[in-house]
Amino acid sequence: MSSPIHIDDPGDPRLADYRQVRERDLVGRQGGFIAEGVVVLEKLIGAGRHPLSSVLVAEKRLERLAPLLAGLSADVPIYAASQAVMDAVVGFPIHRGVLAAGVRAKPDLEALLAALPERALVVGLVGIANHDNMGGLFRNAAAFGANAVLLDDGCCDPLYRKAIRVSVGAALTVPFARAGAAGDLTGRLATAGFTVLALSPRGEHELAALKPAGRTAVLFGAEGPGLPPDLLARVRTVRIAMAGGFDSLNVATASGIVLHQLTVTRDRLQALRALS
Repeated sequence: MSSPIHIDDPGDPRLADYRQVRERDLVGRQGGFIAEGVVVLEKLIGAGRHPLSSVLVAEKRLERLAPLLAGLSADVPIYAASQAVMDAVVGFPIHRGVLAAGVRAKPDLEALLAALPERALVVGLVGIANHDNMGGLFRNAAAFGANAVLLDDGCCDPLYRKAIRVSVGAALTVPFARAGAAGDLTGRLATAGFTVLALSPRGEHELAALKPAGRTAVLFGAEGPGLPPDLLARVRTVRIAMAGGFDSLNVATASGIVLHQLTVTRDRLQALRALS
């Protein structure tokens, strides 16, 4: 851990990554991202998936954050500023008192698939354009032990600041990669030996009756349009039973139900095999 560098001038060029955060979120960060909050920073440091370029901390929080900051490499500068200076740099009151500038890793899809275990669970996302939903999907993927998330070209950025925050840092810990168009994503999974399931209100199979395969991938589409009909025609479709007159859920909610069901069923089957 490097010694904190105290900054008194909001115009200090060393804080360029943190200047006017919301505006920079909109125009993009050319391979970088911003992580916000203590819990998210813990996930970022602990996972070690994405390098950090610096950390900005409110001076009043330095002492409490010292154990966490001690886990940083000595070559990662820690900038400390008063709350007023930090707010002026960021462009809004930053109540969480800690930001980190990271450099996104460049995952290789083939390497990611090759590294997955024989019994793996993958989440496939198609056309997810809402950052709240993206964050919720990653949070559920982490909570239920998904090994990876694959995204098609129509998905928004999981490392957008709001998506990271909603995911409670899971977007920084769960391995993910882009897989091209929706059809390409499905084809890559099939080639890698995955049984591909797709969520649809008109799915042929009831979720509760499903038994996960050794390698299982579950596809989720955007609310409203859902998954493309041509994709649904090529895979096994699954529905969640609901009360009459209602046929859809928020996609993040649906993912939580599905992933819980698959992991519970998988664990039960493994326990039965161990006893036989």
